Amino acid sequence: MRFGLCLLLTLSAYAANYPAPVEGDWIVRNFRFHTGEVLPELRLHYATVGAASGQPVMLLHGTTVSGRVFLGSQFADELFGPGQSLDATRFFIILPDSIGHGTSSKPSDGLKGHFPHYTYDDMVRAQYRLLTEHLGIRHLRLIIGGSMGGMHAWMWGEMYPDLMNSLVPLQCLPVEIAGINRMLRRVVIDGIRNDPEWRNGDYQSQPIRGLIAARVGFLALNGNPVQLYRSSPTQEQADVAFDRMMSQVGNSDANDILYATDASRDYNPAPRLDKIRARVLAINTADDSVNPPELGVMEREVKRVKNGAYVLIPRSDDTNGHVSYYIGKLYTKYLADLLATQ
Repeated sequence: MRFGLCLLLTLSAYAANYPAPVEGDWIVRNFRFHTGEVLPELRLHYATVGAASGQPVMLLHGTTVSGRVFLGSQFADELFGPGQSLDATRFFIILPDSIGHGTSSKPSDGLKGHFPHYTYDDMVRAQYRLLTEHLGIRHLRLIIGGSMGGMHAWMWGEMYPDLMNSLVPLQCLPVEIAGINRMLRRVVIDGIRNDPEWRNGDYQSQPIRGLIAARVGFLALNGNPVQLYRSSPTQEQADVAFDRMMSQVGNSDANDILYATDASRDYNPAPRLDKIRARVLAINTADDSVNPPELGVMEREVKRVKNGAYVLIPRSDDTNGHVSYYIGKLYTKYLADLLATQ
C-alpha cells in the first residue's frame, strides 16, 4: 500500500495502445548527499516508454509513490497513445523512481534509520545523473511533475536551466511548504518519531501507532472530501472504508514514509524563479486543499518567471483534489497546445 496515493500498479498492466514499458536499474557509485554522507551504491530504478530515438520527456512522481503512477490507465491511456499529447511513437518517456521511492534505494533496503537523510536537492541531482550519465540525454523536450514531482520540476528549472524546453508542474506551489501542508506533514513525521516502537528508526517490527498517525495525516493531505463522501455516503460505509485503510498500514515501512515526507524540509524555489529560462506552464485544480487557489500564491509567483503561465482547472467530477495530477484527461489539451507552440 502506498500512503500518498492508494493506487496499485504494475509495469505489466500497460494499455494496448502504447509500447510496453521497459524497466531498468542504474547503480551510482559513491553518491554524495548534501549532508556529506556517501552511499557506496545508490540504486536508481526507472521505466521508459517508447523508442530512445523519440523526443525525451521526463515524468516525476509524488511522495511515497513511484513512476508507475503515470502508467495507470487514467494517465497513460489518455496521453501515450497514437495521436495523443505524449504519443509514445514520437516521444521517449522516462519515469524515474526518486531516491527513497519505488524500487530505488531507500531506508527499508537495510540501513533503516542510518540511511542518509536526503532532501529534494539530492533527489533532483540523482535524477540528473541518471538522465545524463546513464541514459545519455542532454536535453529534454519537457518535464512534467505532480505534487512532489511538480516541486522537483521547479527545481530542475533553476538547477539546470538550459536542459529542457518546458516545465509543467502540477498540483504544487513554487514556495516553501507552509500552512496546512507543513502542519499535516508534521502529523506524519511526528506521528512516527513519537511512537516508542520506532526506536530511532532501528525497529524490528513496524511501529503501528506511528503508521496509523501517518496514514491519518496523508488522508487529510491527499483526500478529496467530495469524492470521499460520494464513495462513503453513510456512517457505516465511512467506518468500513476507514478501518480498511488502517488495517493495511503494516504493509508500509515507517522509515521510508518518514524520510520521503521529511525530504521537503528545505524546499523553496521562490528566491530563484527569475533564473528559470524554460517555458513554464503551472497547472493546479481548484479542489486541491493542500494548495488552495484562494492563497493567490501561484498568480503572484508565476509573474516572476520570464516565460511562465498558470492554469487553474475548475472543480468537477473529473478532478480529485491534490492527487488530480495522475488524471491525464485534465491536461491533454494544455500539453498538446504547449508542445505545438514550442
